[in-house]
Amino acid sequence: MPENEARCSGGCLCGQLRYEARGEPLYAGYCFCADCRKASGSGFIPFMGFAATAVSFSGEARQFRSPSFRGGESVRNFCPACGALVFGGVIGVDEQHTIYAGSLDDPSAFHPQMAIFNRDRPDWVAIPEGLTVFETMPPG
Repeated sequence: MPENEARCSGGCLCGQLRYEARGEPLYAGYCFCADCRKASGSGFIPFMGFAATAVSFSGEARQFRSPSFRGGESVRNFCPACGALVFGGVIGVDEQHTIYAGSLDDPSAFHPQMAIFNRDRPDWVAIPEGLTVFETMPPG
């Protein structure tokens, strides 16, 4: 692993569920879907995507599963002690994980490029300039 490789770390509110991600994220943005809004108790979830091989986790996670837009399930992992949302995906199964940017130790590591599910965005949430906006999911 190169010494100058980008790294970001973070975890839950109480510190029992932690992660470290290596390299630059594959994508980053804001999700305004109803599930993310309700899961976060906010207008959106800021997310960063990483290859599963680039992320390591420590501590116990519990999962909440819900139907996803493209079929299948959306899996959100949270700390069983403090309840904080930390990441998406199933360890050892999924090829990518989403890290919820609110869980970063250094929030300046988050550089959003897109906004997804704009169709569900509350009127009281402004989209920062310069983001690519998708009404639902990006193609692909």
